[in-house]
Amino acid sequence: MDAIVLAGGYATRMWPITRNRPKMLLPVGDTTVIDKTLAQLDDNDDVEDVYISTNERFAADFENYVDEQGYEKPELSVEDTSDEDEKFGVVGALAQLIDREGLNDDLLIIAGDNMVGFDIEDFVGFFEEKESPVLAAYDVGDRERAKSYGLVELDGDEVVNFQEKPDEPNTTLASIACYAFPADVLPKFDTYLANDENPDEPGWFLQWLQDRQSVYAFTFEDVWFDIGEADAYLDAVDWKLGGEPTVAEGATVENSDLNGSTHVMDGATVKNATLTDTLVFPDAHIEDAELTDTVFDEKATVEGIDLTESLIGSYSVVADE
Repeated sequence: MDAIVLAGGYATRMWPITRNRPKMLLPVGDTTVIDKTLAQLDDNDDVEDVYISTNERFAADFENYVDEQGYEKPELSVEDTSDEDEKFGVVGALAQLIDREGLNDDLLIIAGDNMVGFDIEDFVGFFEEKESPVLAAYDVGDRERAKSYGLVELDGDEVVNFQEKPDEPNTTLASIACYAFPADVLPKFDTYLANDENPDEPGWFLQWLQDRQSVYAFTFEDVWFDIGEADAYLDAVDWKLGGEPTVAEGATVENSDLNGSTHVMDGATVKNATLTDTLVFPDAHIEDAELTDTVFDEKATVEGIDLTESLIGSYSVVADE
């Protein structure tokens, strides 16, 4: 089978820290958001070719990263966009990639901004057992939270109903952005789009597909982080760091208190400060400040200011005048 890793978004809800970098390459401990997915696909014997579906703006970032990490299978498939307003929608982009790369084998699709606890090998095994379209599903456990997701109702492990971000959820079981399709389903992407169906959310395509053939759900109880906003990113880092501060060998921390899953990265300087659940990117400088739940980008500076739930862009200067 082939695999597509979706990495074409511009993450505008996380600007400025994602204005000039893809959120899939944001650091999570000593790895990045996308690393576990790429590593598992690289090691999976069932997966032959891996395509990172991205845009023109971030293509070079991914190309350099794949080369630096030494991954063997991943290659880029670049959509012809450089701005959020030009995007085709996820289903539209998938249809274009399938045509552009001439894909005709079974296909695994997973979002590059999702961090999941299950092994992709187990998901692929479930798909091979069912020989039908399969999605991964996670119980978010709360009906208010469920309103933000595409939801599935099951009979055993077969999907019998979909709800796309409903106002009144029937269930809390969310379909996450991880799918597998038999080869004979791939032409149906074009059929779906030719009927003027919704090109944006894959859940609409799965719902359309479920009206025509059986679709199954691989449910799991391990962790799932959908890195769409800063709080989800910080939650993923907290899970990775286990609630303990981490200081890179090349960082400088003097007369400061570090609490929770704070990460001070290489080349950063922290003096006379208190940091709680805060990420300090390389070569940033923090002095005489208190930061909580904040992401502080490369080469930014803060002096004499307290910040909470903030995103500070690279090269920014925030100071008490």
